[in-house]
Amino acid sequence: MTCKYFGTDGIRGLVGKFPVTPEFMLKLGWAAGSVFADKGVSQVLIGKDTRISGYMFESALEAGLSAAGVNSGLLGPMPAPAIAYLTKTSNACAGIVISASHNPYHDNGIKFFSSDGNKLSRKVEYDIERMLDEPLKVVKPNRLGKAYRIKDAARRYIDYCKATVASTFDLSGLKMVVDCAHGAAYHVGPAVFRELGSTVDVIGVQPDGLNINHGVGAVHMDALRAEVVAKGADLGIAFDGDADRLMMVDHKGEVINGDELVYIIAAFLRTRKELIGGVVGTVMSNLGMEKGLSALNIPFERAFVGDRYVNEMLLEKGWQLGGESSGHIICRYATTTGDGIISALQVLRALVETGRSLYDFKSDMTKYPQVMINVRLSEKFDVSDNLEITKAVRSIEKQLAGRGRVLLRASGTEPLIRVMVEGEEYDEVADCSRELADVVGAQCAV
Repeated sequence: MTCKYFGTDGIRGLVGKFPVTPEFMLKLGWAAGSVFADKGVSQVLIGKDTRISGYMFESALEAGLSAAGVNSGLLGPMPAPAIAYLTKTSNACAGIVISASHNPYHDNGIKFFSSDGNKLSRKVEYDIERMLDEPLKVVKPNRLGKAYRIKDAARRYIDYCKATVASTFDLSGLKMVVDCAHGAAYHVGPAVFRELGSTVDVIGVQPDGLNINHGVGAVHMDALRAEVVAKGADLGIAFDGDADRLMMVDHKGEVINGDELVYIIAAFLRTRKELIGGVVGTVMSNLGMEKGLSALNIPFERAFVGDRYVNEMLLEKGWQLGGESSGHIICRYATTTGDGIISALQVLRALVETGRSLYDFKSDMTKYPQVMINVRLSEKFDVSDNLEITKAVRSIEKQLAGRGRVLLRASGTEPLIRVMVEGEEYDEVADCSRELADVVGAQCAV
């Protein structure tokens, strides 16, 4: 098995240092359990998505935690945000998610949540990483941890999602298609919307361990687009493998991404005087969202790419709404982390209470054309120190004259420089991005 990422930044560097195998997962469970046990706690929750390797890794983590004297509460397949919520409400010291999110079935990885439903602190992450270098020592037999199944996990999470909207909230008369990507939300996602009164058709709800994210879900929207149009539905909702992302489709089959969904939620909350502070996006958030929010006098700030950084900036500023164009949306007034189901409910609330369609509401924001070209590197290269690249960027910014923006960003996982240009006119944006990518490529080859 391979792993594209760990969901915690402090442990992410271990990829490459250790192969992600059952043996590694056992050692990771022991290392994490040892750190948690030192803090005087004895219960960790483990949840997973539907990929086949989750069973193997779950057993390995359970064994490692037991060896450290920590009990494991097994949740089975559940959305990542559900594990954050259940950790917070179950007197557990941490929650572990076994998932590779939107990646194909042959990848897998780990996310950690703390007892308050947020990501682990960096200090705890580094403590776990240090323990991985220590020899594994099993506690005495009478102190071994136990494992048990939490049978009411799905019901508790469904009720929690429904509680984020008013008890009178009614989706009767709304027809939707829900795409669960054959992933972790397959059994809870449709139930939430049905129990609130909606007529729900589904796709991506037959996981077999190998089909997660395959041609369906938030990163493959064509299947949902076709189904919404074919069924004559009012809208479509798509999650990724661990259901922390949300993408939507309007009745015309047009995709609404995370930037547009955040805009809809923010605009609605502002009319209800419920928006606290402003909105946090990322350096990749569309300029159209920034300008649309500005027109509503809603402050906007950009964080680094990654829901962790969005959440950290929200906490720093005391704001409650942020997200990424990829569909990670954080509604801190309702939950502690990105949650596809809860984010969808916030959008649906805006539609129901205003009587507007998704197509109509999203039309309030003009999404700027955005073109990104990846320039592959043979070795590490700092674009900020290169005079020719700096001159090319300034030239394009002068040409756009406030009608667009330029972004150069190094990939965190591959030897790439991402060259992104956005602006009002697609042809101009495409020409500028190619021009700048050529300069970056030539300078990298020097």
